[in-house]
Amino acid sequence: MSVTVTFRDVDLGDKASHGRLFELLGALRPHLTRAESDRFLEEGNRQGLRCVVAEDRQGELAGAALYRILATSRGRIVFLDDLVSSPDVRSRGVGAAVLEEVEARGRRAGCARIELDSGRSNGGAHRFYERHGLAVIALHFAKDLG
Repeated sequence: MSVTVTFRDVDLGDKASHGRLFELLGALRPHLTRAESDRFLEEGNRQGLRCVVAEDRQGELAGAALYRILATSRGRIVFLDDLVSSPDVRSRGVGAAVLEEVEARGRRAGCARIELDSGRSNGGAHRFYERHGLAVIALHFAKDLG
């Protein structure tokens, strides 16, 4: 049974909006404290990070996406930083609806495609993205500088 949602933009510059979002993003980023999450959202906001949430009929957060519109050498893209659905509604269409919403926003912004990174061990997310037409086209390398 799918969940009916409506979409709403969240102003990441408004710290008061972070509370409910922190609870939802905690499922994806459990290592972040509230203060770390606030700092990330505030700095991300200054760098163009955007947020859309999916709310169910009772106004509860069912899902969210953090994304950016970027100009790259590969063309204009929508980069999906995070996509999360509430554990209460997982596998009920919320993640797919949020992904489709971000794709539509990217199209309206003139983006050629959507890109994202996903941790190597997150097989469930990989299968989700592949089911929704995303393909592995690159490897992301990283090195700690500390």
